[in-house]
Amino acid sequence: MSETPHLSGPFRIGDRVQLTGPKGRMHTITLREAGELHTHNGVLKHELLVDQPDGSVVTNSSGHDYLAVRPLLRDFVMSMPRGAAIVYPKDAAQILAQADIFPGATVVEAGVGSGALSLWLLRAIGPAGRLLSFERREEFADVARANVQTFHGELPDTWQVIVGDLVESLPDAVAPASVDRIVLDMLAPWECIDVAADALTPGGVVLCYIATATQLSRVAEYIRATGLFTEPDASETMVRGWHVEGLAVRPDHRMVAHTGFLITARRLAPGAVPPEVKRRASKSSYGDEDVELWTPRSRGRSPDHRQEPP
Repeated sequence: MSETPHLSGPFRIGDRVQLTGPKGRMHTITLREAGELHTHNGVLKHELLVDQPDGSVVTNSSGHDYLAVRPLLRDFVMSMPRGAAIVYPKDAAQILAQADIFPGATVVEAGVGSGALSLWLLRAIGPAGRLLSFERREEFADVARANVQTFHGELPDTWQVIVGDLVESLPDAVAPASVDRIVLDMLAPWECIDVAADALTPGGVVLCYIATATQLSRVAEYIRATGLFTEPDASETMVRGWHVEGLAVRPDHRMVAHTGFLITARRLAPGAVPPEVKRRASKSSYGDEDVELWTPRSRGRSPDHRQEPP
């Protein structure tokens, strides 16, 4: 078993360190006894970093300076090995917020993918929580275990990976009405809503992370049709960075736009019927008065808009 990395304080053997050197090139290393980082710019001995504070600058054998910091969790998940696509940090942050993941919670996720979301969930539930991660493919589960072990230095006691289908395996893994939160990251989450409803405690949250508007519509209608949840709430998150240098302040040329939709709903108490949500019925997307405002005559033009008005 590898040594458990420290998340704060001076660097010690076993810690992961992100080094930024000449021209902004980054290297991430794990500090080892007699370890060395070899690049075309020279050699940097790991011993130079031991006992140095986070945020130090060290110099390699060729006189090149390197900034040394502990990688943030977002840095780690963006660079770790992948078996499947990861949940990006912008979506992971919203999942933690919208599903209200709290210390001590019992959380179920499916599927586990490469373990990116698992790392965020494990941090949020803390040492008193429990995370059950379901994954259909053994090779993805192996990648996720390796990534989580690399980050933590060991496999957390609060985490269990179950290889299998959620619908078939969840009833055997948890007692009814015992799960606080369920996060579904899969192609057809509506297939799991019924078993999720059985597992969730009253007031618990189900959250689905999905890619397309078609999936979003289908899972929303399925949740409504069960009569077991509150009205589903859907959103997406877009992040735009800014270039800020002196008076040159402008949006970045690139942004992280659509990666997926989030839809959440809360489990109702058994037998509870929520107040009816009244929606205004209309024959079309626009009322007659709205349409009239944009007819040719109302705009001062003849019905045949190619002719000049009289």
